[in-house]
Parts: sequence; structure tokens; C-alpha cells
Amino acid sequence: MVTKNLLLELGTEELPPKALRNLAQSLHDSFVKQLNDQGLKFSSSKWYATPRRLALFVEQLADKQEDKEIEIKGPAVKAAFDVDGNPTKAALGWAASNGIDIKEAQTLETPKGAWLYIKTVKAGKAAVDVIPEMFKTALKSLPIPRLMHWGDKKEEFVRPVHTLCMIYGDELIEGSILGVTSSKTINGHRFLGSQKVNIASADTYVEQLRTEGRVIADYEERKQSIISQVKAIADSVNGVADLDDSLIEEVTSIVEEPHIFKASFEERFLKVPAEALVYTMKGDQKYFPIYDTNKKLLPVFAFASNINPDDPQSLISGNERVVRPRLSDAEFFFNTDRKHSLESLFEKLETIVYQKDIGTIAFRSNCVESLAKYIAAQIGADENKAARAAHLAKCDLASTMVTEFTDTQGVMGMHYAELDGESKEVSDAIFEQYLPRFAGDIIPTNKVSIAVSLAEKIITLVAIFGINQLPKGDKDPFGLRRAAIGAIRIILENNLSINFKELISKACSILGDKIKAADNDAQVANYVYNRLKAYYQDQNIEASIFLAVLSTAPSDLLDFDKRVKAVKAFKALPESENLATAYKRINNILSKNSLALGEINKALLSDQNEIALANALEEVSPKVNELYKQGNYQDALAALSNLKDPVDNFFENVMVNADDQAIKCNRLSLLNSLHDLISKTADISVLY
Repeated sequence: MVTKNLLLELGTEELPPKALRNLAQSLHDSFVKQLNDQGLKFSSSKWYATPRRLALFVEQLADKQEDKEIEIKGPAVKAAFDVDGNPTKAALGWAASNGIDIKEAQTLETPKGAWLYIKTVKAGKAAVDVIPEMFKTALKSLPIPRLMHWGDKKEEFVRPVHTLCMIYGDELIEGSILGVTSSKTINGHRFLGSQKVNIASADTYVEQLRTEGRVIADYEERKQSIISQVKAIADSVNGVADLDDSLIEEVTSIVEEPHIFKASFEERFLKVPAEALVYTMKGDQKYFPIYDTNKKLLPVFAFASNINPDDPQSLISGNERVVRPRLSDAEFFFNTDRKHSLESLFEKLETIVYQKDIGTIAFRSNCVESLAKYIAAQIGADENKAARAAHLAKCDLASTMVTEFTDTQGVMGMHYAELDGESKEVSDAIFEQYLPRFAGDIIPTNKVSIAVSLAEKIITLVAIFGINQLPKGDKDPFGLRRAAIGAIRIILENNLSINFKELISKACSILGDKIKAADNDAQVANYVYNRLKAYYQDQNIEASIFLAVLSTAPSDLLDFDKRVKAVKAFKALPESENLATAYKRINNILSKNSLALGEINKALLSDQNEIALANALEEVSPKVNELYKQGNYQDALAALSNLKDPVDNFFENVMVNADDQAIKCNRLSLLNSLHDLISKTADISVLY
């Protein structure tokens, strides 16, 4: 079978930069799946993407599909022939549609009767005949939220389409997609090199674009080029560049041949908190800030350009001129805010509505303050500092800086608090109230910050659930999922032992008559426990382990976590499955009996196997109970695994439902004692 390399490229107007990687990867995955489904063999595949193109390269693609032997089932024999043995119209029609004489048909015997059938070979189609439709299908499957059409065309895509190139080896594949006819001519760089490039073959695509078109088609190559150039500029000033991956990805998606230059701004702007300057440089201009070795912002930055003039000074000056007004704005907002203390902004919060059924941000801040003080007392934090931080936490929302640069909330509050002379614990807590901001983000570890951040999240959950504004589907406007996961992480990763259900009840009492939902405490707890399940799944802990612990309904999340880890370790033991099966059997036996059970009467133990189980239980119980008191569930379950053999022998040789009522009751009491001892950690019956 002949194999050649395949190139597919769709040339467009500038694609959405934040979506470029996802579009390219999705296109690749969809097309490769079709290749596999269609039986077209190949050795490897790769996607390319620039702001103005999405491309696929498939190496050593077979020139045709594999032939397939197929069985085609026809009508039932009873319906295929009449009483005289002559073929019916149904049989003749089926034979004709499959290009055979009815005499060539075979008979297939099945439990439901005999049927006509034929075995035939379906010849594979040529790759060049099926690829255009497959490419069209892959393009249609792209995750594009909003399509557009252009000119007088009816076709729709994420951006206007200008070129289509489909080449197998050096052969052009004919076809039309999105109103554009396939051609070997594609677009090069807008400003550098040849604006039109004639691709000789799939093999020369990348190099021709690089040398003739001045386009680096390989996304990762462009990304690494940007990183190395930015690092070189940072090294030239003995600095360290802010290589935020999301920023690098976005810049990679807006240039086809990246060139990085150094620019600067006036040192006077460094009097403004660095975060505000960085926000405008990265967010508005896509510049790379540079810091000194002490992580202090330097008055220089790196920027990417899609052109490379012989004299770049005009380009550099232009970028410096563009960023200066934004830095001046930040400077003005900062100086305006510093005319007043942070606390003086609190009264403005009394006029800003957080949610119409809950009230103002000031009211909510007071609730967080009360809960933060309560939590501080529970975890040994300074109550006054926690209350102070919570009181000031949202004040920066009324500042001119945060009004203009919304992403600086918390950060500016922290700086303004420091400048007002607040303690470091208070100022840090104002920023750390928002932690963790995203998956994998750091969490607060200082106790004052923990109290404020945890109070912030619990008040959010209780208040929004209290007015029946539960998240639906992917809609979660108040960030309840993030709040729940954040609360879980703060408690577990800081090893905080705190009664979570009492914490929810305290929040409900603080919010008072704002709570309208019935059973709000239970609803919030259930929601958090559901997020806890997802938290453990991310750690590859099976759902059955989580459910086993959930049955005991621990109110302390740290205690819950200890049980989960203990059950995970227990499940890895060779004795665990037998003991879990026996525990399930004990549950079933006890649920079917309504006898009043008491202490085990040793005088009624007669069978050597029940005596052995009673002795083993008596021996292990004190040790296990002591381990339970210490919260050492892992060693407790490990100790219980030693009961496997006595339990197995008991069930194999002892009749629980004995004729003698006293003996029966005593054996049930024995099982009940065993059940009570095991159940203190989890319901292990759900593990298997």
C-alpha cells in the first residue's frame, strides 16, 4: 500500500487568540478520530496554528482505506421463497440491490430462524476522495460559540476564510470547503516575506512558510522563541521576566513571526503599587513586565511585534507612548485614593447593593466580620485582627483604582491598609480573602487570613443558598463552587479541626431573617460534601471510599479526611474485601431481626468458632477504641483486618438463627458488637 504525507490548511482572517490552541487541538482530534474510524492508516499526526491559519499534517497516510469483508443480512428464508420454492419479490429486490444473483445467497441459521445473507468485500475508497468531507466535518465540529458570515457568502465560520489547501504528497486534492476552492497557493506573512506562497508538497509546507512566507507555523516553536527572547531581554537588565503562561499563549496566538523588543517607562510610576502597573501592561497591552532579583518591578518591559524593522526605535517609542497614558491613569487613581484612608471608604459600601434580597456590601461585610471573629476563636487566631481585616476587606471596591482596574481588588486593599499603618496580618488578610482564586492556586496559611477567607466563603454559600439562588448547570454567578472548594482546601490543607456544621449554623444565625430557604443548613452542608467528593476524585480517590465515610456523617472535615485516607489504606489490604463482605452480611442479618440486643453472654457461647470470634473481638476492641479516640482511623481499620479469619470461620460454621431463642439473641449481640466496632470509621460494605 502506498503512503504519502497529507497537508490540510484553512487560511482565515485573524482568529481569536485566546481560543487558537483549543481550535487547533480540537480540529486535530476530530480529524484523527475520523481517520481511525474510516480505516485510513497513518504513522503520526500534528497540528499547526498561527493567527491566520489552522493546519493539519498527517505522516505516512495510506492512499486508500483497507478492504473490509462484510456480511449483509437479507430477508428471512420463509419470506424469501414462496410455497413452490420460487424467490419472492423481497428476495429478488434484496439480491439486485447487492449486485448478486439470488442463487449466490447463503443461509444463516439463528435461534430466531433462517435468513439469507451474503459475504462480500467492500473495497476501500481512495484517501483523496474522502478527505475533503472529513476535513469539512472536523471544521464543523469545532467549539465555536458564535459563527459569522462575510460578504455575500452563506457559509459561516469563526472568521472569514480566504484560502484552502489540501495536498496529498505533491498532489492537490480537489474540493471546496466554506465557499473556498482548494489550491496550492496560501497566504504568507502580512508584512514580511512573500505574501503568497505556492506549496510544492506536504513535506515542504513548514519550511516554505518559514523561508518564503516568514511564518513560523509550529505553535510551540513560536512560543519557545518568545520565551527565550523575553528571557534574553530580562537578562540584559539583570532582571527576571514575568512569563505568565496565559500571557505567553495569547502573544503566541497574535504573531506569526515573533520579534521581542525592550522598552521602558518613567521611574516615577514605580511609586504606584506594582500590581496596578502590571495589570495594565499585561492585560491591556500584552507586555511582559520585568522585575529585579528582589521581585521589585523595574521600569522596563518586553513586547512582541509581528514585524522587525531595521531601526526599531520608532516601534519602541510607539509602544512606550501607548502605555504611558494607562500608567498615568493608574498613578492618578492611586493618588486620588490616597487622599482618604481605606476605612473611610466603608460608608460608600452602604450604598452598593450586593444582592437585592441580601442587602448592601456593607451589610455583608458586617456578617463576614462576625463570622471571622467566631472562626478566629475556634482556630486560635487573633479575634480583633480577624474582625478588623474583615471590616476593611471590601473597602477597596469603592476606590477609584479598583473601579477602573477591577482585577486589582484585594491587592489595592492590602497596599492601602499597609499605607494606613494597619498590621501586616490585617493587610495580608485583605488580599488573601480571595484565595484560592483558581484551581491549583495557593491558600491562606496565616490564621488571621484563614479566618477571614473562610468566613468570606461560608457567608457567600449560606447567604445565596438562603435566598434559593442555587447554581444551575454551568451558571454560577456568585461563584459557589469556587467558594465550596476553597473552604474545603483551606480547612484540609491547613489541618484545621473545626465543626463545619456548627460553622454553617453560626453563619445562618448571623444572617438572620435574610435566610428564606427551609433546611438551609442541610442544603449548604450537602452542597459542600458534593464538592468534597469532586475534590477527592481529583486525587484519584474512588467514589466508593468517599461514600463509605459519608455514611458516618462526620461534621469535622478534617476528621472526614482522616477517615477517607484510612479507608483508602484499608481497601489496599488483602483482608479488606472479605471483611467488607462479612460486614454487609452482618448489616443484612441485623436489619431483618427486631430482637432487643444486649451484652454478649459468654455462658451461651458453645461453638468453638463463635467463641473464637468473641475472644478476638474482646482482644481487639480496647486497642481499636483507643485508636478511635486518637483519631487514628488508619491503624484502627488495620487492627480490625485481623478479625478476617474469625469472622470467616463464624459465618462458615455457625448458624446465627438458632432454634434456641437465647442462643440466637446472643449470636446477634455478638454480630451487633462487631458491627458497632467497625462502623465507627465508615460503612465498609459499600467498598465492593
